Amino acid sequence: MLVSPTPNAIATTETLLAIFADFLNVDVGAGDAAYDTLKTYRRQVRQFINWCDRAHLNPAEATKEDIKRYRHWMIHTQNFKPATVGLKLSVVRRFYQAAADRGLIRFNPANGVKPPREKRDPAERITYLEQSEVEQFLNAVPQDGTLKSLRDKTLLAIMALEGPRTVELHRANIRDVVRQGNNLGIRVEGKRNIRIVPLTPAIASVLMDYLDARDASGEALKPSRPLFIAVGNRAGGNRLSRRGIRAIVDRYLTQTSLKHSPGRTISTHSLRHTAGTLALRSGAELRQVQDLLGHADPRTTCIYAHVADRWENNPALRLGIKL
Repeated sequence: MLVSPTPNAIATTETLLAIFADFLNVDVGAGDAAYDTLKTYRRQVRQFINWCDRAHLNPAEATKEDIKRYRHWMIHTQNFKPATVGLKLSVVRRFYQAAADRGLIRFNPANGVKPPREKRDPAERITYLEQSEVEQFLNAVPQDGTLKSLRDKTLLAIMALEGPRTVELHRANIRDVVRQGNNLGIRVEGKRNIRIVPLTPAIASVLMDYLDARDASGEALKPSRPLFIAVGNRAGGNRLSRRGIRAIVDRYLTQTSLKHSPGRTISTHSLRHTAGTLALRSGAELRQVQDLLGHADPRTTCIYAHVADRWENNPALRLGIKL
């Protein structure tokens, strides 16, 4: 067990990193942080340490002004967006707070150093497919009954209509398919909680066809097996990676000419926006959509409502002026 140093201990980069490693294991996520979260923390701290090396700065002696210089480098040299700068600064802040809490440094130099304000419309980053485009997108999957087609149809339908995050489907195992009464759902682990994504009867039917095809192929469908697997290559049978999921989505978006259009680029995450926007437009309540998408803050869900409302209830439409 790492012993906390006394306030008189000599702070070095090595001791800072050792204490931060202990902090990651014990404190982040109440000791149960996801692997991806820990990986992000380590990567962001390593970037900061590398910047310190180039600036000939001992991280253990950094001041608030030094952290501001790091912020300036991220904004003006790296051209990072405000949200990215905010993430990186928050990790640096926690890096130093871990050392301060252990008595290795007297104060946290990153406290009070804020990222620049987001200058764009929050709704601007929301890109989504219209209902007719979703139908075109899903119909692009071949109806040939192959394992690959059944997997793709299940994956795309769940993402476009139910809106889970890519990482949530990447992590899901067969044991996470749950039945409540006559209904099927998928238990997913989000950023801060675990929730059930309810499946429509049609999606549930496609999912079961996909699992039946895997069973017929001779695979032992153990509860610990991944729900979505790679098919038809050297990684066949292994868990489908997040990159693999994005590649599948992009292939069908490109095939249907939906990937790029004037003023709009659709990504894998756009399918999540699609599910939220179309659900609210169809009359679903805000709280229902918040629960479906796993948003901790209803204000996040409200962005989808704002997107839909902006066009349909544009006050200029009430003027009746003909051009």
